[in-house]
Amino acid sequence: MSASDNSRPDLFDRALFARRRTRALARAGAEPGIDFLLAHAAADLGERLAAVSRHLEIAVDLGGHRGHLTDAMTASGRVSRVIRADIFLADPATPGCDLVIDDALPPFADASLDLVCSALSLHLVNDLPGALVQIRRTLKPDGLFLAALLGGDTLFELKDALMRAEMEISGGAAPRVVPFADTRALGALLQRAGFALPVADVDRLTVRYSGMAGLVDDLRAMGAASVLAERSRCPLSRAVIARASQIYAERHADPDGRIRATFDIVSLSGWAPHESQQKPLKPGSARASLAEALADIEHKKKDPGEGPS
Repeated sequence: MSASDNSRPDLFDRALFARRRTRALARAGAEPGIDFLLAHAAADLGERLAAVSRHLEIAVDLGGHRGHLTDAMTASGRVSRVIRADIFLADPATPGCDLVIDDALPPFADASLDLVCSALSLHLVNDLPGALVQIRRTLKPDGLFLAALLGGDTLFELKDALMRAEMEISGGAAPRVVPFADTRALGALLQRAGFALPVADVDRLTVRYSGMAGLVDDLRAMGAASVLAERSRCPLSRAVIARASQIYAERHADPDGRIRATFDIVSLSGWAPHESQQKPLKPGSARASLAEALADIEHKKKDPGEGPS
């Protein structure tokens, strides 16, 4: 059963994603540091967890390939047990995976977890609203959800260069970079899924390369190349790739000639509702109206009182 809505086609090819993830894991084991983006996101989530003022018993690292997030969660000192649940396959490079699951359908009982964390995984599920509802279902009352997703203007420079080059040479452009949700929309999805006290913020990373080829190689190494279901099956011609590299250098380079690649990492947090949590006041429950407050301010301006004698 898929988490996606059967009435609409899937946006992402999850089978292709699984194959590319397998290759990326094998390469990451041979080339330490190639998964720098995931390591950064996991470290940030660990810091956010360390700032939580309570202890959480049972936690899940959802989609925890490479073990970076599990390590960060453990180091935070805020959890007793971390269950590492990898996507589709056990990580051959770093043993220690407890479960092999699809992160779109976490197979945990209702209200069984105190914490769910996910790093750079959920932006590639076909039904993110549904996945958030499923995560919310697994949390105990007052349980915490923390996640980092790629969003916003991620890879807008690459998208711009490829589109312009393909339009110029081929007369049309196929989608080559996956779409990313903006921070406000992701925060709204938390509310829609039933999370209390939802927070969404963005951390922008700018990574520089000597050229577009270096960026594309890193994306492939991370398993982050496009997995769009409606992607073109025809590889880009050498002419388009060469022109795209030229456009990228012309439009998105620093004075020293190195190109920029933007990664917007959107951090999400939300709590399963509980009666102890702060709640907004009900409409009409305020003891003073805005009109009264403004009238009082205006009165004080007109009658400032006696000055110093």
